[in-house]
Formats: sequence, C-alpha cells, structure tokens
Amino acid sequence: MGTVRKVQVTFDCADPERVARFWCEVLGYVTPPGSSGVATDPAGDGPRLYFQRVPEGKVVKNRVHLDVRVGTGLVGDERLAVLTAESERLTALGATVFRVLHADEENESCIVMQDVEGNEFCLD
Repeated sequence: MGTVRKVQVTFDCADPERVARFWCEVLGYVTPPGSSGVATDPAGDGPRLYFQRVPEGKVVKNRVHLDVRVGTGLVGDERLAVLTAESERLTALGATVFRVLHADEENESCIVMQDVEGNEFCLD
C-alpha cells in the first residue's frame, strides 16, 4: 500500500477566485477563511481543489476532467431529466453545455459541460 493520504485537484486558470466560487457552488464546497483560490469539502470527504493562476489560456481539450455525479442509479428518460435540470442550474452559474451524449448499448447518457473558463467536466 502506498503512502498517499489525500489528493488535491489543481486547475490552471486566469481568475482563481472566480473559478473557485463556481466550483464551490457546483459541489457545495467552501473557501476556507483566509484563503483564496481554494475550495474544500466541508464534510472532509472530497478532494481539495486548488485554482492556480497561469498566464496562458486554455487551448485544447482537458486530458483529465471531473465527473459530477448527479444521475447515479438512474436510467433512460429519468436520468436525462435529472442531468438536464442540473445542467440548467450550472448554466445559471456561468457554465455552458458543450454536448449531450445520449445512451447507447454501452453507456448511459451524460452531459459534457464547460466551467466559467472553458474546462470540460461531465454531468454523469
């Protein structure tokens, strides 16, 4: 067994505070007092998110992305309705819908979205 105890997910971004606020709203995370550009799970279960200012903008698809699990255990139209409702909430926060992937023989539906700086994530 390895010695890793916790994982932090780091986002390169132009406006760390803005992106942190967005992800706090998405995940129900909080920004700890005295810190900016950080989001933590108040229950202590999820990974810490760190938002690092970088000078260059995003130019290609993410190689790693977050799956925001809102449709777990649901299938078909019921699942798509829950995903759509959540995508509307996130769109109001500044996210955009990139594409809807409909269910096929192997996978259930999911919605690919982009956060306020264009980082892809999936509603799953």
